[in-house]
Amino acid sequence: MKIEVWSDVMCPFCYIGKHNFEQALEKLPFKDKVEVEWKSFQLDPTLESGKAISTSQYFKEKKGFPESQAQQMMNHVSEVGKSAGLEFNFSKALITNTFSAHKILHLAKKYSKANEMEELLFKAHFTDGKDVSDVDVLSSLASELGINEEETKKVLSSDEFDYEVNQDILEARNHGISSVPFFVLNEKYAVSGAQPVNVFEDALRQTFKETESPFINLSDQGNSCDDDGCTI
Repeated sequence: MKIEVWSDVMCPFCYIGKHNFEQALEKLPFKDKVEVEWKSFQLDPTLESGKAISTSQYFKEKKGFPESQAQQMMNHVSEVGKSAGLEFNFSKALITNTFSAHKILHLAKKYSKANEMEELLFKAHFTDGKDVSDVDVLSSLASELGINEEETKKVLSSDEFDYEVNQDILEARNHGISSVPFFVLNEKYAVSGAQPVNVFEDALRQTFKETESPFINLSDQGNSCDDDGCTI
């Protein structure tokens, strides 16, 4: 069974959704028969490459959110994150263009380490406050997975994997995907948002049993992010 997951590094609910999904998968007897493929999605491709700003500054300048509203949302996400065993440090998190991060995700996919890279990217962004568009940061993360630093820097300084990232984004558009995380199960069912563990578990069980019919959304719209911001 194949699961395709569209997400963006700076989407907090993608991080939460990843962990809820993984907790659900661990409960299932057929977990070893499930292949997970991470797909690229950019919430804000208009962000200037190589420039990072604080989360509060981003909400104020790019989204026009009052400081109180932005803080309320960040507090809520932090609490939801705790329930998934995650630490969010929004006071440190830097908002930046994530295209380079997605290129490194595809490089890691080449070595069958995309899931590990996705985890490192989320932690670097949300917990450690690192700039995930920075060449040295991305090279360091890749090195943690045993990926050669020279190869990483070559990828980041060329158009290698640009096509793959753009194809993921185009595929999302063709599927009508406008918010992430978005999970497509066996090209048949969909689960949108950072759903609770039991929702993922039920969806995985149902998909594993069934193989026919067009793809159907097995969930109501959950916590997710789109280009207008995050819904809670």
